[in-house]
Amino acid sequence: MTTETTVASSLERRITLHLSSEDIEQATMRQLQQMGRKAKLPGFRPGKIPLKVLEKSFGAQARSEALGDALSKVYAEQVAAQKIRPAGPPKIAPLNQDGADPAAQALDFEATIEVYPDVSVPDRSSLSVVRTVCEVTEADLDKTMQTLQKQRIVYTKADRAAQADDQVLIDFEGRLDGEVFEGGKAEGFEFVVGNASMLADFDQAVRGMTEGTKKSFTVQFPENYHATNLAGKAAEFTVTLHETREPELPALNDEFAKAFGVGEGGLAKLRQDVEKNLRREVATRCKNKTKRSVMDALVEQASFDLPTALVQAESERMSDEMRQQMAGRGMKVDQAPLPPDLFKTQAAKRVRLGLMVGEIVSKEKLNPTEDAIRDMLGEMAQAYENPEEFIQWAMANKERRSEAQSVVLEDNVVNWVLQEAKVEDKSVDVESLIKETE
Repeated sequence: MTTETTVASSLERRITLHLSSEDIEQATMRQLQQMGRKAKLPGFRPGKIPLKVLEKSFGAQARSEALGDALSKVYAEQVAAQKIRPAGPPKIAPLNQDGADPAAQALDFEATIEVYPDVSVPDRSSLSVVRTVCEVTEADLDKTMQTLQKQRIVYTKADRAAQADDQVLIDFEGRLDGEVFEGGKAEGFEFVVGNASMLADFDQAVRGMTEGTKKSFTVQFPENYHATNLAGKAAEFTVTLHETREPELPALNDEFAKAFGVGEGGLAKLRQDVEKNLRREVATRCKNKTKRSVMDALVEQASFDLPTALVQAESERMSDEMRQQMAGRGMKVDQAPLPPDLFKTQAAKRVRLGLMVGEIVSKEKLNPTEDAIRDMLGEMAQAYENPEEFIQWAMANKERRSEAQSVVLEDNVVNWVLQEAKVEDKSVDVESLIKETE
């Protein structure tokens, strides 16, 4: 068996495979003998079928399997010998289709494969990166405590007109061209005025209504409204207000702390826990924003060609992932056209970044250590009641351990870049950081 390799393009290789007819015939006979041990034919007992009879009934199948095995073997040998890194499975086709000797046509093949590109590790000093920094202040902590208050808000009946932040109990009916539309009618419906849960026209019309009053008004649906039959149209609504309830915030005291599971230490301990969690959340979001800046800088330096097989595989993976997410939200994915080509641009970026990061990790020896993986799991464990128990479980769980390993690997690359890159520190406030990354 001999081979010949040619370079068709920057990432395409063509390997000519010539198989010995004698070797194929011998392999075919061995394949027939193996098949004969289990083959069943009328008039013959299993294992006692003559070779000539087997060849007549199963010869084509045996030759095809022998040929496939031989091609796989010689292909694998040549890929290993020439240190070729295939980026996907080969396309193998017979050669000499117009040859004069029909018997030789099936013995010459050409394997066409894509290989991984040559990736160069970038000069870190040429990279420009934005590092996000954020300081947690006492005012930020106060706002977070106020948010917790709102989570325990209580509504009590108010004998006055409805206003912002009130909870109202209403009946409503909406009509489009005189007909009640689907979802346009409800009784005993509750919502909080001014919390953006209703359209602006609807919310504004309810303000000022008092108990027992009825009101009719027009609501303009936005052009991008999710229900296409209502998008951009005006509907007539009639609302009856049954009750108005005003909000009452609980006092920030030790009793309030107990509602969040804090007994000993009371409100002071709750505030300490809130501060710790807030600082951890801010640190994580800052780190992730900095990481995105680093990865974007690396992608800009990645000018190499991409194997279409890798891009296609990533596109299909992203399409499947989106379908699963949609199904998880109760959407009918069979009615959602999500061809992989929709994700091709983003998939190409991910593949490009993955190849660049992989090369950096390999050349700079940035693979995560066991201690680093455990430390990362320790950070993740802070959100659990029993951190050490979580760490032990995660270290033994292949999927969760792999997630931690990936995070550490990316962190290693980010830290490697930041050592010499042109770094601009950008300060953001807590509120902007949270809103921007939600």
